[in-house]
Amino acid sequence: MKRFPASLRLKGKCLESPGFYLKYFFFFFFLPIWTRLVWFFFFFFLTFSPPVNKKSKAEDEYLEETAQEKKLRLAKLYLDQLRAEGQGRVLGQFCSQGGVFVASCCRHFPARVFQYLVPDAADLRLLRGHKLPVTCLVVSPDDKFIFSASKDCSIIKWDVESGRKLRTVPGGRKGTEDRHVGHTAHILCMAISSDGKYLATGDMNKLIMIWEATTCKHLYKFTGHRDAVSGLSFRKGTHDLYSASHDRSIKVWNVDENAYVETMFGHQDVITGLDSLSRERCVTAGGRDQTVRVWKIAEESQLVFHGHEGSIDCIQLINEEHMISGADDGSLALWSVNKKKPLCTVKRAHGCHGDEGLEQPYWISAVTALHNTDAVASGSHNSKVQLWRCGEGYRSLQPLFSIPVVGFVNSLKFSNSGNFLVAGVGQEHRLGRWWRIKEAKNGLYIIPLKKRDSEPEQSSTNGE
Repeated sequence: MKRFPASLRLKGKCLESPGFYLKYFFFFFFLPIWTRLVWFFFFFFLTFSPPVNKKSKAEDEYLEETAQEKKLRLAKLYLDQLRAEGQGRVLGQFCSQGGVFVASCCRHFPARVFQYLVPDAADLRLLRGHKLPVTCLVVSPDDKFIFSASKDCSIIKWDVESGRKLRTVPGGRKGTEDRHVGHTAHILCMAISSDGKYLATGDMNKLIMIWEATTCKHLYKFTGHRDAVSGLSFRKGTHDLYSASHDRSIKVWNVDENAYVETMFGHQDVITGLDSLSRERCVTAGGRDQTVRVWKIAEESQLVFHGHEGSIDCIQLINEEHMISGADDGSLALWSVNKKKPLCTVKRAHGCHGDEGLEQPYWISAVTALHNTDAVASGSHNSKVQLWRCGEGYRSLQPLFSIPVVGFVNSLKFSNSGNFLVAGVGQEHRLGRWWRIKEAKNGLYIIPLKKRDSEPEQSSTNGE
């Protein structure tokens, strides 16, 4: 929409100052008398007659709005009405191109709030099928299937309701890369497209495999990284794939076209985690460079965030504006994309171990979030998965309850409905073998979650 300066628009009066009359005084003086009378009456009625359809200042300003700005203004007015009615935490009004949530602009409160009931340990289900520790998993968009991968190089597709294995892609031995269809090295990461069409997996052999999610049929192989692939994520609503690697680079791929798009650099150490949502950007955890980065793909720029004191091993977006990360110093951090320091840091979130005086915090090995809500979860190797609630403005984390799970929690995912949480567990950490928990069972724990909508408590515990 073309804009015009406010000074050029008719505001009800053509004559705005006495100087206007002086400007034409001498011109009127030399005109014939009858002509001067006509001009006199014309200017008299134009000046002193009431303006027609006079607009308020606010309405006048709206004339300069683009269609996009109008949508945003109306959406914000609607959210203000919801807040006035006590319903301000309801999301769902889309305002901009690409389907970004307007409510995510309201950073002063979580979008949706769930009050979970503590699950009974007897209700937990263990799915076993991998021979070695589970390293990563994803839940299908319809919540009917789970895909998991392991250090045994295999991929398994599970049925959530029955717990049965539907399909298995076996791992191959080292040296059989040319003839084996699948991975021959530890699989470290996986992602599924938002329409459930494609599954992507990355391994220690620098390879990214693309699979048809329905049949687990192998489609493509992406090469280009110079070290282990440690993070994968599809941009929501598209088939654009972001990948992160121990070679410190981020790559963008188009799966539909089986094509490489671009590479970005910035981290000073191996990248250990990656996530994305609808925007054309992704977030990464930089390991021992102790930074979290937001990559703006279109602008080819990045934002750098500092806060943890140890290696940042996992990261997850809560919504388009906030994220959570975990480090081997035992801390959890809540971030806003608009602030370079954490909004909240919970130190020793899973406690400590070791002899008195030599205590060491339990590493945070996995984090997840139920998108656009206040619910997040974290895992370590202290025999429990911890659920948390984000406080007002995402400035605090309040512990809700813990769920007994023995072993290294290497991956965590909420179902899209929030009805269950899946934990990928192993006897070893997904990135190495610093410890081995012999009593742990390699597999998936499906944790049912019973919830009811509720308002958040105004006072919450800040763990900083």
